[in-house]
Amino acid sequence: MASTDTTDTTRPAGDRAAKDGGDLAGLEAGLDALESVQQGRTPLRQTLVEKVLPPTVAVLLVLAVWQALVSFEIVDDPSKLPAPADVWDVLQQSWLQGELLGYIWTSVSRGLLGFCFALLIGTPLGLLVARVKFVRAAIGPILSGLQSLPSVAWVPPAVIWLGLNNSMMYAVILLGAVPSIANGLVSGVDQVPPLFLRAGRTLGATGLKGTWHIVLPAALPGYVAGLKQGWAFSWRSLMAAEIIASFPDLGVGLGQLLENGRNASDMAMVFEAILLILVVGIAIDLLIFSPLERWVLRSRGLLVKG
Repeated sequence: MASTDTTDTTRPAGDRAAKDGGDLAGLEAGLDALESVQQGRTPLRQTLVEKVLPPTVAVLLVLAVWQALVSFEIVDDPSKLPAPADVWDVLQQSWLQGELLGYIWTSVSRGLLGFCFALLIGTPLGLLVARVKFVRAAIGPILSGLQSLPSVAWVPPAVIWLGLNNSMMYAVILLGAVPSIANGLVSGVDQVPPLFLRAGRTLGATGLKGTWHIVLPAALPGYVAGLKQGWAFSWRSLMAAEIIASFPDLGVGLGQLLENGRNASDMAMVFEAILLILVVGIAIDLLIFSPLERWVLRSRGLLVKG
């Protein structure tokens, strides 16, 4: 009996290779589809266990250690370390007096507005440095040096130049945030694959059109990292300015609250200010930058929506 061979030897080699290539492409597309299948809504219990429980345990552990240091009088001078209950009483008193939200809003409004100004300046500056060789050679090292300069160093000259007003606050924020935003965008542009640029030029995306449709989307991960770092510098710069440059007309922000606690030797107020600064920083990251990062990762297939 003649053997049966499923291989079609009558077809030319080129046709068989094309068929195999099509099969491999179909297989790859199927695997990609399997990997990108969106799962259903995560159960509430799983969300609580994976996302809520770990930070809650960490906070409780810190509070327990803090209370133990106070209860066992490990700190030599009890006035240097207030109990968590004392700090809570100060927070509650500030809330009942209607001052707590005022402290937070004074600093947050300045920080966000100053960061928006830094965004408007740092983005085109970063593109200019990344795309023009002469500009990069001229001011690229300066941007790197400014990024490493402590933000508090800008407070004295800003006070002398602009006086004790909100303009001084915004100037300090800009000088702290613009280099980070610009350098983040430069890093993102440097990591764009040359193939993307060549493909864009082939399709007619050159000049501003190529920058908008090719360069910026491809550089988005580095840009978002620069934005996060820029906000961190903005917030730290603002706190330094509020601590050093205190003036009644500027209002009482979180930095000024921290300085008031130091002047009054009121450690409960000092810890109140520190906790509020920390909470605001975490809240801004969770509400703005973490969703932005997840969107960037998801748009690149690096994070499956669950």
